[in-house]
Amino acid sequence: MTNELKTKKNDASVTEFLEAVENEDRRSDSYDVLKIMEEITGEPAKMWGPSIVGFGSYHYVYSSGKEGDWMVTGFSPRKQAMTLHIMAGFDRYDELMAQLGKFTTGKSCLYLKRLSDVDESVLRELITASCDHMKTLYPV
Repeated sequence: MTNELKTKKNDASVTEFLEAVENEDRRSDSYDVLKIMEEITGEPAKMWGPSIVGFGSYHYVYSSGKEGDWMVTGFSPRKQAMTLHIMAGFDRYDELMAQLGKFTTGKSCLYLKRLSDVDESVLRELITASCDHMKTLYPV
């Protein structure tokens, strides 16, 4: 059995993936998030696995010796919610989170029913802060 990460950056078409999103509002929100993340990261969108649009990458090595590559930020337009990958997590961003709007979180996932449920300027600040933090932790 291998511990190799299944979700990897690949050459699949981001546009084809987004065009296949059935829910019209989720598709529209996806294009808006795509633009926001491209502007913030200065990186082109790439597919990670079959369902995540990611931006940038970093290489990590755990104390266990496990290592791999992962996106600096990204999103996935899932049926239940738009999932934004905020790799720095949320603990250090209490003030921003209090101003963001309507959302739920996982460890490093921000779940939005609609992009209009959150303050876009605060979302941009959150994504920027997370990307900056990740670049500090994992300089290229």
